[in-house]
Amino acid sequence: MQQQPQAPYAPYAPQYQGYDQGAGYPPPQGGGYPPAPYPPPGTGSPYPPAQPGYGQPMQGYEQQQGYAQAPQMYAPNQPYGGGYPPVVVQPGMPGQPPPMMMQAPPGGWMPIPQGIPNCPPGLEYLTAIDQLLVHQKVELLEAFTGFETANKYTIKNTLGQKVYWAAEDTGCCNRMCCGAARAFDMKIMDTFQNEVLHFNRPLRCSSCWFPCCLQTMEVTAPPGNVIGYVEQDWSILTPQFSIKDQNGQTVLKISGPFCTFSICGDVEFEVLSTNGAQVGKISKQWSGLGRELFTDADHFGINFPMDLDVRVKATLLGALFLIDYMFFEKTGNKEQDRPGMF
Repeated sequence: MQQQPQAPYAPYAPQYQGYDQGAGYPPPQGGGYPPAPYPPPGTGSPYPPAQPGYGQPMQGYEQQQGYAQAPQMYAPNQPYGGGYPPVVVQPGMPGQPPPMMMQAPPGGWMPIPQGIPNCPPGLEYLTAIDQLLVHQKVELLEAFTGFETANKYTIKNTLGQKVYWAAEDTGCCNRMCCGAARAFDMKIMDTFQNEVLHFNRPLRCSSCWFPCCLQTMEVTAPPGNVIGYVEQDWSILTPQFSIKDQNGQTVLKISGPFCTFSICGDVEFEVLSTNGAQVGKISKQWSGLGRELFTDADHFGINFPMDLDVRVKATLLGALFLIDYMFFEKTGNKEQDRPGMF
């Protein structure tokens, strides 16, 4: 079979029209490589002899135009993978870094976060917390005699460090006559005995037979400055509450179980967003047979999103105390739990 003749080998591609003969090497001359700038062997080197040490960089090497400097991918002076710290998005403080912690005060208290802008004084703790444990103090006088005393609580984080302590402010006649339905003021204090939160519960009904006079609670921080409300919603079968901001707008919902009897198990109230998705819970924890039978000193837990506004977190804490008095507070050491909202 006869082979077709091949074209002669071309060492270079043909010249393109519009080739810019600017900076860089000139086009090849004569169809070959440019003449080598090296002298013949034995005639010496064209470069100057090396100087001791590090000399100045050679002149004549300039950065080519049109080549941008490579972008910096990592934060300056940071190890690989370090970068910038994560951003904690709190409503009212967008784009702020996580709070700095002071040295822990004595007595097992949580360190105080620092540098939190637009935060009510004393609520800085809540910016670094997504769960709280509330333990009611056992009152021996009440346990043995049935005489109703003012409730006291310790509020801790998950590490067991004290965050706040709470004290009920009511009169003796109010406690003895109204029992668990009594109106009360609850003072929330920090490690320095400063009142940072105040909960006010007026005297109202909780039964579904009185839909116009259901339970409510006002939350102020600092005392006198309203930051939210807890309002009971009318319901026949299950406890329902609305968490509202200082303008009365609903931001969260709370839905409880049909039966609130705490027999050998936890009783959970779901914290829901306005579209019905669960974002947290308030749980009355089983604290042991003896404590459950002979006292009303209960243990509670509450969890919520870390990036939730501290004002809403504080209002949820108020809802926990309202739920305690409505469903788990005993009168004369007698159980008051009942199914539904009758």
